[in-house]
Amino acid sequence: MKKQIISFVLTSLLLSSVSQAQIKFDKGDEQGMDVGKLDLHQDSIAVQEALSDWWKDSQKTLSERMSWYNDAKFGCFIHWGVYSEAGGEWKGKPVTGYSEHLMRKEKISLQEYKDKLVIPFNPVDFDADEWMLHAKEAGMRYFIITAKHHDGFAMYFSDVYPYDMRMTKYNKDPMMELRAAATKYGIKFGFYYSHAFDWEHPDAPGNDWDYNNPGGDKLIGGANWWLTRTDFIPHAEKYVSEKSIPQIVELIKKYNPDILWFDTPHKLPLYENIRILKSIREASPDIVVNGRLARFAGGNLGDYINTGDRAAYFFPVKGYWESIPTTNESYGYSKYDSSHKAVSHFIRLVSSATSKGGNILMNVGPMGNGKWDEKDVEIFKGVGKWLSVYGEAIYGNERTDLPVQTCGVTTKRDNITYLHIYNWPKDGKLIVGGLTSDIDKAWIVGNSNKNELKTGRLSSKDVEIFLPQVAPDTINTIVALTLKEKKAAYPVRLLSTSSENILYAFDAELKGVGLGYGDGKPNRNYVKGWNNNSQSFQWKFRINEAANYDIYIEYNTESEKDKGSVILNINGKRYEINYVPRLEKDGVNSIQAGQISIPKGEYICLLEGDKYEGVSYLRPIAVRLIPAN
Repeated sequence: MKKQIISFVLTSLLLSSVSQAQIKFDKGDEQGMDVGKLDLHQDSIAVQEALSDWWKDSQKTLSERMSWYNDAKFGCFIHWGVYSEAGGEWKGKPVTGYSEHLMRKEKISLQEYKDKLVIPFNPVDFDADEWMLHAKEAGMRYFIITAKHHDGFAMYFSDVYPYDMRMTKYNKDPMMELRAAATKYGIKFGFYYSHAFDWEHPDAPGNDWDYNNPGGDKLIGGANWWLTRTDFIPHAEKYVSEKSIPQIVELIKKYNPDILWFDTPHKLPLYENIRILKSIREASPDIVVNGRLARFAGGNLGDYINTGDRAAYFFPVKGYWESIPTTNESYGYSKYDSSHKAVSHFIRLVSSATSKGGNILMNVGPMGNGKWDEKDVEIFKGVGKWLSVYGEAIYGNERTDLPVQTCGVTTKRDNITYLHIYNWPKDGKLIVGGLTSDIDKAWIVGNSNKNELKTGRLSSKDVEIFLPQVAPDTINTIVALTLKEKKAAYPVRLLSTSSENILYAFDAELKGVGLGYGDGKPNRNYVKGWNNNSQSFQWKFRINEAANYDIYIEYNTESEKDKGSVILNINGKRYEINYVPRLEKDGVNSIQAGQISIPKGEYICLLEGDKYEGVSYLRPIAVRLIPAN
């Protein structure tokens, strides 16, 4: 016990001595919302060793390692395996959810999986060159594919653990061909590898129908099975030593990947995840490693943060981060999933992520025969067409210091500021709030004439740019600016007096302990954990002329019993808002709080709790201020 206390104290001291830039705080993700804790003595020892030795050394070259990744901004994610041939169907019936989870969802025995899917697998239409051209045409700069997913099957020739492509009718190594194609087209290349979740290996977590192992849907031993099933720990260690680490090192030596992508770390004890990361750093210190391998409460030993899967909105994240949308909803191919999103969705997603300092890794699931669904190809072409004109406002860009703009988002690269205009002003006058620097030159990106736009200063805080009446691109037109001097932006958001203003909860200043973000999917871009009156939300804003607004609050609730009242306060005017239950599956509820007349000036919109019944207060998504007629 004494050793454990000393170990905990040492670990705490080490954690507190590492800067926040080095330890990245993760809000969670869909494939494992729970962040691991230092449950075991081995966890504390592994963290101590990492923070004081090899991981600490790896941080000295972090910026060099991440340089290409930070510039790339847009990548291609591929989920492809023997499950792709089934296409979300088993024995003639549709299987809901992620199609790559077919084996788990249908509790298919290992032998039947081999007989029905592995051995017959024969993607005769697979063309690595064609795949890489799809990515290149989309404007993607890196490419990640599933070398081994949770089914445990290696989509390459594995000498260290031969449950691999040599068992199939195809009997070729598609990963080698993809590596060569990526090199040919100048695209960075890497692998997804399921390190902690494996339904084939008898000693791995996850398979509770063939082996009755912990880590599966039955929750044998609980979510943190290593606390109650200590007898299984040596088995998990055996799996990691026998399959996981050898195959990862094999992938590094055989294919020289630029990046490795992991998932579901909560299936293994933390110290085993850290052991895997250490083996990667020993094999090749320059490989970029995502944030779902070794993370725990208070720290993430990956090179960047992974936010929520399939997000449409992004909560604030410091440092490098990435979001992984899908062209439809399933990651692997599903013949029943026709929920493909519009090209405009992905164009604005890439712009929005770039404006907040992140990357987009867009997923597609090719069919079992090796071809892509034409709907996916069309999406890739559509995004690529836009990037071929406006890519200079994405690649190598970073966030600006400008406040939220009503018209869209902003990015910058070198000495150029880019305005991504989603909402083209009807009067042709684009107001850029908070830009204190004078404009040297303004132009529309992609305009062959490169005509300069007329500009003017409205005040010391804001400028005006005169645009054509019609937007060159109705999804997102880019206006570029060079500045005469560089002054710090005025940080308070300027509201429009002529168009709708959305104050998202993701953009609010959060007050109080215990609040957290939803993962950003539609209807889940809320702030959660609001259960006491010491917590509140505030948005600072200003207007340049008096205006009347209709006020709406949008929200949903955690449970069907949640109801109560909250208080919205703007310029001393208090609105009591009574709300009723609204589950996220039913969408967003919108309540009109009232109307307000606001003089010219600077204000705070404050949202506070009054009283509630149920689990917690409502989960706020946005406050809308709509100019009243």
